[in-house]
Amino acid sequence: MESQETAKRPIEEPVDAVAVQDAEPATKRVKLDDAPVPQVQEEPSQPQPQTEDEKPKEQRQDDRDKRRGIAPIKAEYLVVPPSQVAKTAEVVDDDAAEGRTAPDAETGAAGKDGKKKRPKGQNKEREFGIFADAQRLCNSVAWTPEFSPRNCKHGDRCNALHDIRKYLKEGRRPDLQVFGGKCPVWETHGKCSSGWRCLFVESHMKEVEHEDGRKELILTEDPSRIKPETTPSVPLEEESMDARAGVYNVVAPAIKLALSRKKIQHEKSDQYLKWMAKDSELARIHYHKQKDDDDVAKDYAAQYVEPPLKPSEKRRIYFGRETPVLAPLTTQGNLPFRRLCVELGAEITYSEMALGLPLLQGQKADWTLMRAHESEITPPRYTPTGLLDLAYDNAKDLKFGVQITANAPWIAIKSAETLSRYLPHLRVIDLNCGCPIDMVYKSGAGSALLDAPSKLERMIRGMSMVSGEVPVTAKIRMGIRDDRLTAQKLVERLALGAPDIRAVSGAPGCAAVTLHGRTRQQRYTKAADWSYIAECAALVKSFNETSNSLQDTIREADERSLPNGGRMYFVGNGDCYSHVDYFNHVDNAGVDSVMVGRGAIIKPWIFEEISAGQYLDKSATERLAYVQKFAKYGMEAWGSDELGLNYTRRFLLEFLSFFHRYVPIGLLEYLPPAMNDRPPAYKGRNELETLLASKNYLDWIKISEMFLGPAPPNFKFQPKHKSNAYENIEAEG
Repeated sequence: MESQETAKRPIEEPVDAVAVQDAEPATKRVKLDDAPVPQVQEEPSQPQPQTEDEKPKEQRQDDRDKRRGIAPIKAEYLVVPPSQVAKTAEVVDDDAAEGRTAPDAETGAAGKDGKKKRPKGQNKEREFGIFADAQRLCNSVAWTPEFSPRNCKHGDRCNALHDIRKYLKEGRRPDLQVFGGKCPVWETHGKCSSGWRCLFVESHMKEVEHEDGRKELILTEDPSRIKPETTPSVPLEEESMDARAGVYNVVAPAIKLALSRKKIQHEKSDQYLKWMAKDSELARIHYHKQKDDDDVAKDYAAQYVEPPLKPSEKRRIYFGRETPVLAPLTTQGNLPFRRLCVELGAEITYSEMALGLPLLQGQKADWTLMRAHESEITPPRYTPTGLLDLAYDNAKDLKFGVQITANAPWIAIKSAETLSRYLPHLRVIDLNCGCPIDMVYKSGAGSALLDAPSKLERMIRGMSMVSGEVPVTAKIRMGIRDDRLTAQKLVERLALGAPDIRAVSGAPGCAAVTLHGRTRQQRYTKAADWSYIAECAALVKSFNETSNSLQDTIREADERSLPNGGRMYFVGNGDCYSHVDYFNHVDNAGVDSVMVGRGAIIKPWIFEEISAGQYLDKSATERLAYVQKFAKYGMEAWGSDELGLNYTRRFLLEFLSFFHRYVPIGLLEYLPPAMNDRPPAYKGRNELETLLASKNYLDWIKISEMFLGPAPPNFKFQPKHKSNAYENIEAEG
């Protein structure tokens, strides 16, 4: 592994030696006894079979070679004999992250052997406790000098503290000593958006004495570190809690309030929806006529009325071999994690999936998902390869796109108009048509759209009409059921439109399609079907080259409705865990690029491996440095006060629930590693590596305390995966 070590990039921020030492007690908790497993004696009258461990070394059968799905860890790192690794291999239920609950998950029913089964599925209605200051500081003084507060809008009725000195002494816990006691936000940006609430406030405050002898507490700033271009457009006095340096797409509270009160007009959407209702009725009437398809199409064409508006010319986008894509990940795909992945080489990113209706209602939680870091609004890497790319302007492109879901065309269309109007930094608006979560599916959104092709087409067509220059894309699955795959027909429809009316209405205007190589029924129980993805990729290629190659009746779609000059990009998704997987799919499946999901959470440097074209054996210290960066980036995104810091802690723990599953390359008997291989119980090359591999969420909390300080007494964490919950004991720091 020496050549791999030299290929690694240097870590920008060293990890505290003290922090590493703090890991020792937790490491000792998870180390397993190396004592041999006691053998059960047979009856004396029966011959006792020779176990694998008793056989000569050359005659032993390694259980790892016989069992698929078990990581081939070298024997010297196993804590049990090789013949028994299957008994200690971790069973991971990734469906839990998507809301699926396995049978017996709630009851913990006994198995055939009478023993209580290990909990599986998802911990629903998880609680994280309440973490806040002992006494709340009023916003009128939270960011101002001691003697210059703003007017409090509550006046004498305000029950919050206005005395800064009293707040610092009694209203909150003492300053933290992690990061050397210095505020990581202030150290980077020259000022701290958390003001007096910052848990590192002593590092950016001072007491000044005036001529009259009065001493005043003030917050300090470092003008040399403040970058004007990274300051959000939202005035500090309007939204101090949300004004974060380096964060873009921050929507002002007044706009969200107007949305909630239905005072925002959607002129384009209203016009188009009125026309769409009439056109849908016309299409329904002709569809049910007892005529052959040609007559129905001609009859519809004779009465067809053009929509009241045309789609604007779309900004051209690009997907290629050099642009690995980070998938939109619920919970995990937050801004700090995306920022870390971009730093490691992700070229295209997506927000977490937002619900269309709450966006239209101005709900803060969904609008918060739309924010992007400054590193995400830079252009992706681009290598010109052909004539089709001549019109593409890489300087106008950017990495960040948003994903939404909706169960009705009017929601999707109005959401697209609203997003394109208020978010200035958008690459694409992606419609989720593959989410398998029961709540989403039963509402008619997500993967339910796979069985509603007409509704899906109307959504994409309408969104493209009103989204301005922002292209519209879709993410789908192979189908809902294993015995009924629908992706090929959907891809054709998204590329060219419905077969019987495409000559009249043209293509829907879908700029790209991402196909996850599983059905809704499969979830993660089977490997992604890349042969099916390859078949769809070949279809998309034929659509892009010549529409007449499919069947003689298809006419070329209207050029005005086609983004990218008539080219629809096609991206594959599923089980990509290394650069080998990535380039194999691009070269052999024929996709333009590959979207990486779980592989990036387990191993964020997969993008670095893709760029380098080789495996990287990251040391435990380097991996801990990524945890440290996540903590720092979380405080920059959500704040360094009590609320923001423990918000960071919660999402860091969610990250560690996947991150711990990485098995270091140097511990494997052979390559390539497989994401779905379950690691047996093993010890790392040092105590820190053993700690990072712990499945116990109490150890994850210990790791978080290295960089976020002690968890407050009322902080709780329950992993999404019940298999990690260890009898579902709540974690209290």
